[in-house]
Amino acid sequence: MKDGKHMSRNKHFLFVICCCFLSVFAVYGQDPLPEQAKTDRLAALVYLSEEMKQLLRFLPVSDSMPEIFRGVQENCIDDPTASLASFWQKLSCLDKPVRIVHIGDSHVRSHIFPAVVRKLLEEDFGGDAVDDIPLTYHTSGIASETGKPGIVYHVIGINGATCDKFLTHGLLDEIEKLRPDLVIMSFGTNEAHGRLYNKARHTAVMNTLLSSLKARCPDSAFLLTTPPGAYVRLNRNRRVINTRTPLVVENELKFVREHALAVWNLYDIAGGSKHACLNWTSANMFQRDKIHFTREGYTLQGLLLHEALIKAYNDYVAIRLD
Repeated sequence: MKDGKHMSRNKHFLFVICCCFLSVFAVYGQDPLPEQAKTDRLAALVYLSEEMKQLLRFLPVSDSMPEIFRGVQENCIDDPTASLASFWQKLSCLDKPVRIVHIGDSHVRSHIFPAVVRKLLEEDFGGDAVDDIPLTYHTSGIASETGKPGIVYHVIGINGATCDKFLTHGLLDEIEKLRPDLVIMSFGTNEAHGRLYNKARHTAVMNTLLSSLKARCPDSAFLLTTPPGAYVRLNRNRRVINTRTPLVVENELKFVREHALAVWNLYDIAGGSKHACLNWTSANMFQRDKIHFTREGYTLQGLLLHEALIKAYNDYVAIRLD
């Protein structure tokens, strides 16, 4: 019994010694805790450099071209003379309303194609410059301005219009009063439907329209877009691809080169003379007349134009960083 009690006391003694050792080790064996750093009074005063501010202005953009489209070209705006630089500069500052006036034929009058572009640009650059009124076929394409900084996207489309349809004092006055920073001109489908299409007359009308707009809107930049492609009726039951469209597009491209204008060549981007119409058809994006487009077709065209605009804007920002 004594031996048992003695062994019990020894175990108790060893247990106490171990606890004391561990306690000492815990206090003195670990690395000392660092003192809390004092707050730097200047730490909050961090200013972005102009380069960083510019980097933050790059906008994300995704490829909208359907995978089933064949023979497509890069979706971009061709502007070798940087004629749109003044517009991009205003857009990068965005200290006041930046106005776009999009004029054209029934593709613009649909109010689907331009509505997509308008909505996406408002998401990119702010929609406070206009009242939030949805753009539909039954509403005016003229935006209601608030006077705040942001995107203002006006739409003037006329069914069946060619360039000369806009050579009236009423329409020219309306465009002038909107004070556009950018005028987008979307024509060519109806020119190509004229069986007696004449390149010289087409060029003369484009010259007159551009000269009239420049005289009334001297601070505007200009972007011309080519037609998407269409079919013509061969007989009562058959439609064939309109072979005059490539002639119209060729003439428009010659015109923009001679006048140092920017162009968004939707026709070649979507596949050109070999594939554009077939691509729209394979994607079920034509209406029954194979001239006008379904909602999905016009939506795609809006997505593609928005993509091209943002790519060009990002290129402008990148150049300013160099």
